[in-house]
Amino acid sequence: MTFQDLMAGPPPTHLPEDPAEAELAGSTPADVVRRHPASPMAWAALAEEARDGGADVVTAYAYSRVGYHRSLDMLRRNGWKGNGPVPWEHEPNRGFLRCLAMLAVAAREIGETPEWERCSTFLRDSSPAAYDALLGDA
Repeated sequence: MTFQDLMAGPPPTHLPEDPAEAELAGSTPADVVRRHPASPMAWAALAEEARDGGADVVTAYAYSRVGYHRSLDMLRRNGWKGNGPVPWEHEPNRGFLRCLAMLAVAAREIGETPEWERCSTFLRDSSPAAYDALLGDA
C-alpha cells in the first residue's frame, strides 16, 4: 500500500513541446502565429515584439491576452486544475509564463491595477523562477 502526501499540493504541469518555438528563429512572430495560432510561445513573441517595437501598449496587451487564454486551454488539456506549479525550468512552459508576464506588465501600463496584481501574483505562484526572470524588479 502506498500513501499519497495530501499536503504536497498539485503536481507540476509540463506542457508539450511547442512546434512554433523552432520556427521563431527564422520567421516573424506574426507569420508563426498564422501557422500556429494555438502556440503560447508565438503569441508571447508577438506581444514582446509589439512592446519592443514601440506599438501602442494596447496592442501588446491584446496579443498577450490571446496567448494567455490559448495557454490556459493548453494547460487544462495537460492536467492543470487551475492552480499549482508551472515550472519555468521546463522550457515548453515558457510561452505561457511569458504571456502571463506580458499581460501583467501591459495591464499595469494601461492602468488596470487589479489585473496587474492578479497576473503578477499568478506568475509568482506558478513559477517563482519565471517571476524573477520576467518581472524581477517590477
